[in-house]
Amino acid sequence: MPIKRQTIRDHTAEANLFARRAVIALVIVAVLMGVVLSNLYNLQVNQFEDYQTRSNGNRIKLLPVAPNRGLILDRNGVILAENIPVFSLNVIPEDVEDIDAMIAGVRQYISISDEQVEDFKSNLKSQRRFKPVALRTRLSQDEVARFSVHQHRFSGVTINARLARHYPFGSALTHVVGYVAKINRNDLNKLEASGQAANYDATHDIGKLGIERFYEERLHGTVGYQQVEVNNQGRILRTLDFQPPIPGEDLVLNIDIELQLEIQRLMAENRGAVVVTDPRNGAVLAMYSNPSYDPNLFVHGISSRNYNALLNSTERPLINRVTQGQYPPASTIKPHLALVGLEQSVITPETIMQDRGRYQIENVSHTWRDWKRGGHGDVDVIKAVEVSCDTFFYDLAFNLGIDAISSAMMEFGFGDYTGIDIHEESDANMPTRGWKRAQMNEPWYIGDTIPVGIGQGFWTATPIQINSSINMLINRGEKVLPQILKGVQTTSGVVDEGVKTARPIDVNNAKNWDMILDSMYGTVNREHGTARLAYANTPYIAAGKTGTAQLFTVAQDEEYVEEEVALHLRDNAMYVGYAPYNEPEISVALVLENAGGGSSNAAPLSRDIMDFYFRHHRFDKDGNLDNSTAIGSR
Repeated sequence: MPIKRQTIRDHTAEANLFARRAVIALVIVAVLMGVVLSNLYNLQVNQFEDYQTRSNGNRIKLLPVAPNRGLILDRNGVILAENIPVFSLNVIPEDVEDIDAMIAGVRQYISISDEQVEDFKSNLKSQRRFKPVALRTRLSQDEVARFSVHQHRFSGVTINARLARHYPFGSALTHVVGYVAKINRNDLNKLEASGQAANYDATHDIGKLGIERFYEERLHGTVGYQQVEVNNQGRILRTLDFQPPIPGEDLVLNIDIELQLEIQRLMAENRGAVVVTDPRNGAVLAMYSNPSYDPNLFVHGISSRNYNALLNSTERPLINRVTQGQYPPASTIKPHLALVGLEQSVITPETIMQDRGRYQIENVSHTWRDWKRGGHGDVDVIKAVEVSCDTFFYDLAFNLGIDAISSAMMEFGFGDYTGIDIHEESDANMPTRGWKRAQMNEPWYIGDTIPVGIGQGFWTATPIQINSSINMLINRGEKVLPQILKGVQTTSGVVDEGVKTARPIDVNNAKNWDMILDSMYGTVNREHGTARLAYANTPYIAAGKTGTAQLFTVAQDEEYVEEEVALHLRDNAMYVGYAPYNEPEISVALVLENAGGGSSNAAPLSRDIMDFYFRHHRFDKDGNLDNSTAIGSR
């Protein structure tokens, strides 16, 4: 058996190998430690502020605080839109041992429907147990008092108050002031597009109509913030800082609420619209559309039943008839057309026409009738306005032509927005050749022009347009835009918004203004004026123009008999006027739907409105109340 030799180990080589491996391992460890230290330095030093912010975000929260919405007042300081406390019964679930027992106990003192209980339990599932959930909202003062006496028996149940919008005059001002309602998805999209979304973080409502909508940004104010420390569950531990919100502006309107309420009373059940302005500065003193509705229904969320009733009503209460109602202006525009005829020398002050009650065009079989059977005899331009002679204006329209009429009437604002400070406005329609071609694919016929001469045919206008156009006549071409907002209420008084104007109407002969205004004076004050009876024995001197808008076409060989015509097809009664004649401070335009003749229905109502104004509320040229000159004040 051979002998196995043992290999002699090389200790030096092994030591060198171990040393090399140790050095390599040490280098790797050093490199790794360097990486760790480098990252640690980067985190602790270079990115300290970033991670400090993230850390604070886990424990510090910024909670938005909603601003108080600005008040809306009338020109005399009466509050038209206010913020009132609304009470709700809130429950903190984690503090209540038995929810059903708690509800049964609360029902002994406060009425809670089964539907409200179901909504409450549904909301419980989506809320953290330490956050309050509303069991019942809009508690009455009696309910608050009744529950408060027994509140000690209900752990985790509290009464909370917040401010909500309230309109003390209800339906009287709906179409002027408007209302606020819950912010919806469309509102959020608009806020985000305008960069205002952050300012509404704590706000539940937004302006939906009227002044509330038009001046939303000024009424809303600026959101505030509360910096709080929270735990990992989101519970607030303490308040670190508080930045108070900035309340919205308190807006003062030109509206006189007593005049507005009187108009609402006078309108009674009549469908229609009334607008009263100060022609000196465009201030809207009253603006009422009837029928109306209570805006408070929308503040807390209107029911589907109530909303559908408004939406589907044949009376159309949702429409603001003053700015959106499109009516044939009828004879209220005869003074304007007379001015255009004089300016373009189609007629002169000496022009005389013999009116036999009918008007015909050569080679045309159709006959256009005057409102007065047999006609008015010989009439000049002044008498034609006073007695509202249709035949005179048929002929004037024929000789002017639709192009001249449309161009001139657009100068008076017809077919365009007036610039009034609410969004709900229609431009109505001032017909032109191009309009008819676009709408009906038909040419303009001369027979289309004739009825335009008496404010009929395709011509429509809103009451605010008619009022603005009369103010332009009163001011001899100067244009002041209708303005609902007077100014902003401050601690030192009202900061006035000022008068808004537009490019004036230029005329060739300034005496034509005097002639037209004199014809409107004659309408009210001379023997044959159509408004003479309505304004008999007034202690002030007024001027104006009646109108009767025909909605039902009568055959050539038939007479119009009101009793035989369906109610919704009967004539609209219209009137536009101003007073005092020499120094006008009030102008009125009104429409009564399906009421009949303007002289017998609209003019008397206008008289009542002016009587009230001159007895109670007169304003100086700066818009300040001046009852020292009011009739009957001495």
